[in-house]
Amino acid sequence: MPMKPVMTALDIMALLDKEFPQIHAGGRVYSIDGVSSGTAVVRLSANEMHLRPGGTVSGPAMMALADLAAYVVILAHIGPEALAVTTNLNINFLRKPDQGDLLGTCRLLKLGKRLAVVECTIAGEGEEVPVAHATATYSIPPR
Repeated sequence: MPMKPVMTALDIMALLDKEFPQIHAGGRVYSIDGVSSGTAVVRLSANEMHLRPGGTVSGPAMMALADLAAYVVILAHIGPEALAVTTNLNINFLRKPDQGDLLGTCRLLKLGKRLAVVECTIAGEGEEVPVAHATATYSIPPR
């Protein structure tokens, strides 16, 4: 989907800091690596609160990464609309992630007036084999 982003990663991070400061509870573990035409990459630098016994990143932490990355790619393309909300999120956990940062790479599949559909692949930094794959649908308020 060739679309030029209307917000930069810095713009989106500033919006998140203002509207959703709770994502930084327990430390700044999320960052936006970049946004481009139809895509966004969000990083989770997991800490102890994101880990399960054995050192694996928990499913809820990966779901949060997928949801945030979906929100970021949508905001990048519609502008600062804080009231866009998740209506559906489906995730498949494919394998145990190694310790280290996880990257959620999201791609817009559909961006309509009222709904956006996104797919997100989660992989360890520098890894090509995904640890999870998610799809998300967001409701976009009337603009």
